[in-house]
Amino acid sequence: MLELSAAAGEIDLKYLDESGFCMWSEPGYTYYFRGEQKRLEQTKRRGRRLSIIGFLQPLISFVYGLVIGGVNRKSYIEMMEKEAQEASKLGRTRVIVQDNGPIHRCKEVQELWSKWEQMGLYIFFLPKYCSEMNPIELEWQHLKKDELSGRIFDDELDLAYAVIDGVEARGEKGNYSTERVKFNSSPSS
Repeated sequence: MLELSAAAGEIDLKYLDESGFCMWSEPGYTYYFRGEQKRLEQTKRRGRRLSIIGFLQPLISFVYGLVIGGVNRKSYIEMMEKEAQEASKLGRTRVIVQDNGPIHRCKEVQELWSKWEQMGLYIFFLPKYCSEMNPIELEWQHLKKDELSGRIFDDELDLAYAVIDGVEARGEKGNYSTERVKFNSSPSS
């Protein structure tokens, strides 16, 4: 029903999820000559995880933010506040489809649900263990397997630039806009 309402232009429908990247990405499927061993040079230090949180509006836009470490509730709230403000400004109902991750349902977030609904932002939780119902999961898969596969990065900054370039390349291929949000919250919170 949500997809039909979005197709009819009645609502804005976006899919939210988080994912992560490491400085060593797994090698992709490749060919090599018989008798030769596939080899991938690795750096001495693995580095910290780079995480991404994103909103995919299929065929229209992809809005995302990057953080070192894991996505925390403050980064999630900042992204949701931005979506709520846009929904309110446009006067349109916006529905965010997401999984049941702990940061999506923590007490601090639950206290904001009624405020967001008053601004026109609603949350639809997917059933547990149904990641295939969230199209953003395919974006993560393609970003990792097509754009970053088999690459090793010297540091987190190089990895971040590669992810940004990968997201932009996916947007060009999919003919949708991309926008990176820079977080105001401190990384340690």
